[in-house]
Amino acid sequence: MHWEDGSIRVHGSRVTLHTIVTRFRVGDTLEEIHEGFPTVSLAQINTIIDWYLQNQTEVDAYIKQEDAETERIRQEIESTPEYQAWRAELHRRIAELRKT
Repeated sequence: MHWEDGSIRVHGSRVTLHTIVTRFRVGDTLEEIHEGFPTVSLAQINTIIDWYLQNQTEVDAYIKQEDAETERIRQEIESTPEYQAWRAELHRRIAELRKT
């Protein structure tokens, strides 16, 4: 199911295709994926993984595009003065805590 933001999510949940496939790629079993996302049934996970394996090139391209967009947004946020100030303050507080 496509959401307005362009993401593909498991029907009836907020869990993304990206999430399920990534967990599968790192070696999680279907049961482990289900434990992490109990709103997605084992049958749904199995269907998603089967579909992924049959459409791996397209799904990998989709995931690569999503990862690139995520990285672009991260860099955009981290380049703002507000983020830089927040980060400096965080590092200052950590340094203070380490002194005690």
